[in-house]
Amino acid sequence: MHFRLAVCCLCVTFSSGIFAADFEHDVARVLVRRCLECHKGAEPSGGLSLEDASGLARGGDSGPAVVADKPDDSFLLQRVRSGEMPPPVKGVEQRLPDDEVRLLAEWIAAGAAWPKERRLDLYEVTTDIRGGRDWWAFQPVQRPEVPDVPSSQNIANPIDAFVLAKLNANGMQPAAPASGPELVRRLFFTTIGLPPSVDDLQRWSAEKNHDELVDELLSSPHFGERWARHWLDLVRYAETSGYERDQPKPFAWKYRDWVVDAINSDMPYDQFVLQQLAGDEIPDRTKSTVIATGFLRLGTWNDEPNDDEDYRYERLEDMVHAASSSFLGLTVKCARCHDHKFDPIPQHDYYRMASAFWPGPIAARDRALLGGPSAEELGFDDVLGWTDLSATPAPLHVLKSGERHHPLNEAVPGPLTLSPSLFREFESPADSAKTSGRRLQLAEWIIDPRNPLTPRVFVNRLWQHHFGEAIVRSPNNFGYKGDLPTHPELLDWLADEFVRSGWSAKHIHRLILTSNTWRQSSLHPLAAEYSQRDSSNRLWWRANRRRLDAETLRDALLTASGEIDLTVGGESFRPEISAEALEGLSRKEAAYQASPPEQQRRRSLYSFVSRSLMPPMMTTFDQCDTTLPCGQRDVTTVPTQALAMLNNDFVHARSRALAARVQTAAPDDLGEQITAAWRFVLGRAPDDDERRLAMQHLTSQTSRHSLSEQQALASLCHVLLNSNEFLYVD
Repeated sequence: MHFRLAVCCLCVTFSSGIFAADFEHDVARVLVRRCLECHKGAEPSGGLSLEDASGLARGGDSGPAVVADKPDDSFLLQRVRSGEMPPPVKGVEQRLPDDEVRLLAEWIAAGAAWPKERRLDLYEVTTDIRGGRDWWAFQPVQRPEVPDVPSSQNIANPIDAFVLAKLNANGMQPAAPASGPELVRRLFFTTIGLPPSVDDLQRWSAEKNHDELVDELLSSPHFGERWARHWLDLVRYAETSGYERDQPKPFAWKYRDWVVDAINSDMPYDQFVLQQLAGDEIPDRTKSTVIATGFLRLGTWNDEPNDDEDYRYERLEDMVHAASSSFLGLTVKCARCHDHKFDPIPQHDYYRMASAFWPGPIAARDRALLGGPSAEELGFDDVLGWTDLSATPAPLHVLKSGERHHPLNEAVPGPLTLSPSLFREFESPADSAKTSGRRLQLAEWIIDPRNPLTPRVFVNRLWQHHFGEAIVRSPNNFGYKGDLPTHPELLDWLADEFVRSGWSAKHIHRLILTSNTWRQSSLHPLAAEYSQRDSSNRLWWRANRRRLDAETLRDALLTASGEIDLTVGGESFRPEISAEALEGLSRKEAAYQASPPEQQRRRSLYSFVSRSLMPPMMTTFDQCDTTLPCGQRDVTTVPTQALAMLNNDFVHARSRALAARVQTAAPDDLGEQITAAWRFVLGRAPDDDERRLAMQHLTSQTSRHSLSEQQALASLCHVLLNSNEFLYVD
């Protein structure tokens, strides 16, 4: 028996001076926590199953486990008392506490009664090594009461009340509001991923009408571009297949544009999920809904795997992982080979969910079509999407240890069983159906308003991208090994509000952005003290200073230089890749041709994403890998970033273009050129010291280094583009 579980408070009733252990309240809990990990299933350890009364009666390889009324003669108790069971873990003894040993002894002495029909379940309760079905994330969303905080505290909406209540309980106060220019700049970057112009900064800082600016930016077509990037990270978006040949995926960019349009139109999130999983199966399918099924085609594709059959199961795992992590925040793929080690996801649940994609999007189809359906089968031209070709797919079997050569029982198609009240097996399709309907049924289970994971996971993602950290700081893992929520009541309030609003993401965006919590300064007068108590800012006592990510940095460079092309949508451009980076390709230049320079001035969202050839500048600034779903990018600070900003050709080209823009704005006045450079890059005029240092720099570059005035000005622009004020958002 593996007894690695923590002691919980076990109650013992007292009657006539003799302790009597209650099976349900006492004994069952001990057996589930301490014994059932190994003593269950078709091949229980030592041949002893402790799942039900019949298993206990049969005993194990050593004979009867329990002799009723005779604790001292019972093997189970003998092994527990000796410390043999639970077995040591890495040489460390796992002996049961005395009170639990006493409970077992009293239960046996009283006759070892086991209620009829009672079957123990490993996933009943949460322990110190595993989450049960009572784990917080699987409980129904309950709308909590908004905390009552003193009226003297500044409350813009309920978000502030939840945050302030916890700060008050810890004797802490929030930071003051950020300055007008700081808020405007922060708001532009978080909503549309672009810096505000000088006019924007002056107008909105002066008017101080924050809520109106929020509405204007949420209505911008660029809002969808910024927030599509976050979603594309989740669904491992790329436009090539990976592996050695890394073939392009034709029309993958249409899925990207579908995401942009869905976000801009505030498509209800339940429909957003439904169309991506089953846009081909809904009754009113259109070309747009079939484009949404590009989600099913975004993974890698190997046209010559070592073993075609093994590869089908690898792709199946990828599909389950992409769907479960993106929509549910769970690591379901961990149950492919065995029951999940930490969450209430038995192995058969993995195959239940996997049946929705079997053989479907992972079938080994025509290599020329990258494994997908033809245009005739799909029903539309020029679409990278999916539809099943049969309403009666071949059965999917649970695999012993995940190995296809060892099939076990046939999987019963259905969703996860972690929420019994929501569980339902998939229905068979109608005789006239062209698909199995399983993906549609899986999507309907995911978006069922009673499913607590879906709204919690999504509002947590919105909070994460606005604040830099999420309420649950492991956004793709709401399971036992994930992080606990910093503010569970706030998370549930937001989740409930999300569903009540008709699954409107913009409603939650607006609530967050108009809260005083989001509008805090990144500076706090008690930062030294508070950082000792809450170094990771889990109580949200200030705003987090954040560096621009790879895409916003590139877009900000193009905006500062005045070159950015803000055309929305369309085919991707291929960015310039240095000759050094191309050295790893077998055909080098013949394998990659950059787009014309004018096309490369579009926003980074529209850059062609090749799995085998990521632009070094972007990966240096933590652009995520496209092989697996990415719920949260790494944010690093490493020397290569500074070196890239100092030496990269793209940055130097922007410095030269910015210098030309500055000279056009102020052709004959060096002082005005300095002012223009500051305004284009930092959105403000330089102060006296900055102006003096800038003049010294220009003089030094022309006199000591023999540069032309334009080259010297480009050097100054380069310095500004390397400044922390440009690279970070307060």
